[in-house]
Amino acid sequence: MFTGIVQGVAQVATITDRPGLRSLLLRFPERFCEGLEIGASVACDGVCLTVTRLHDAQHAEFDVMQQSLGLTTLADLQVGSAINVERAARDGAEIGGHPLSGHVDFMATLAGIRRPENNHVLRIQVPQPWMRYIFAKGYIAINGASLTVAEADRKAGWFEVWLIPETLRATTFGGKAEGAALNIEIERQTQVFVDTVREALDERLGPLLPALEQLLAASGQSLDALAEPPKLGQ
Repeated sequence: MFTGIVQGVAQVATITDRPGLRSLLLRFPERFCEGLEIGASVACDGVCLTVTRLHDAQHAEFDVMQQSLGLTTLADLQVGSAINVERAARDGAEIGGHPLSGHVDFMATLAGIRRPENNHVLRIQVPQPWMRYIFAKGYIAINGASLTVAEADRKAGWFEVWLIPETLRATTFGGKAEGAALNIEIERQTQVFVDTVREALDERLGPLLPALEQLLAASGQSLDALAEPPKLGQ
């Protein structure tokens, strides 16, 4: 498990491709590798990878299987690429963000960037089926960083996050340009809540469900809105 608090930025030192497998040698910040062992888990841009070889105090190697390459941005990495990294949380660790599994659900696209004073706003375009799990004020993980959704437009298929200067300093987000692909992991409790409500509606309403969807659409509502989890503190 991970906390979504990025602990550093690593660089890709070498890439070795073999049939169905890619090996990444990463250079980590000083002291990041202290106590790191073969078999340990490290979140690399939000993807949980296993240490397969330790080279020295700042270098470790990871194998990435073909399925992970197809589902994440790791296939686009080049020598010199920078990625967000976090070591697996220890028992009793403070959860400064929210619990993450390191299993990326989908890739999204950085659709726009705004820079109000002392802030950095990312608008992220999402494949439509996944928007049902994204709500304003809810949690989401982007490239391994736990962030809060500021706004979400379910019909248009986008959401926004606001980044403070410290987040830009500690992560790779400041170097991202429009069109960049991003790894997204949705918040699991939200997913379970939404899916449970939708399944209950489907089970109870059955053939009436399409008519309800049409009625809600005519009034500017949706089943996803009905399934929205309660806001914190409510």
